[in-house]
Amino acid sequence: MKVITTIKEIKEEIVKQKGLGKSIGFVPTMGFLHEGHLTLIKEARQENDIVVISIFVNPLQFGPTEDYAEYPRDFKRDQALAESEQVDYLFYPSVEEMYPNDLSVRVTVQERTDVLCGKSRPGHFDGVATVITKLFNIVMPDRAYFGKKDAQQVAVIDGLISDFNFPVELIAVDIVREQDGLAKSSRNVNLLPEERIQAAVLYKSLVVAKEAIDQGEQSPSRLMELISGMITSESNGKIDYVEIFSYPRLKPLEKIEGSIIIALAVKFTKVRLIDNFIIQLD
Repeated sequence: MKVITTIKEIKEEIVKQKGLGKSIGFVPTMGFLHEGHLTLIKEARQENDIVVISIFVNPLQFGPTEDYAEYPRDFKRDQALAESEQVDYLFYPSVEEMYPNDLSVRVTVQERTDVLCGKSRPGHFDGVATVITKLFNIVMPDRAYFGKKDAQQVAVIDGLISDFNFPVELIAVDIVREQDGLAKSSRNVNLLPEERIQAAVLYKSLVVAKEAIDQGEQSPSRLMELISGMITSESNGKIDYVEIFSYPRLKPLEKIEGSIIIALAVKFTKVRLIDNFIIQLD
């Protein structure tokens, strides 16, 4: 595995590999890798000749109340994990390398961001779309891998690829979970011990909602009430949202039909957790 820190060098390597007819699979990350990231890398390894991952904590997607400096970082550990998964190139640029000057152009996301996490994080997905646009242009991947845990991000990237005609295939990979169902996340380490136990109710509530749909429930409001009631009664977490929308367009629904997402976000003492089920109905 080769660690590269400059845009010039990674582009040179990619051009060389593409000249040899190699396919490029790309996994963009902010580091502090966990099993969810490794699952993306494994999928990319199976489907491409060359696997590139990036580790870049992107300041553009942090809001004024979010502490960019506190985001967990451990590059040596990440490097070892990437190497163990047979990554070919690890792109590890500095902020100065990615943004040497104030940007004269930024991507503004017009749809799919006024709900879910986007509602409470204005500008977040503009920052995501801007950095992904840069990374797609730098790495020039054939396929890009994102986890369904950040389902709104997947929806935004889907729109970005479609609207800007990127020659990139979006691969959305299933959520990796702990034994009790909690979605794996680098933020889980910030849960207090009792909160870690309580957090299992997030997945449990989604399972109960899915079972209700299977039994014929078609009311989004009743399903959201069911989920909210379980989380409130079985944890001390504060619900940020419980929502049901069409997917990936994230439009409101009058009844449960088509492709939908059931999504939630819950705030604990030091961490905000998200989870979702994406369900395709006949």
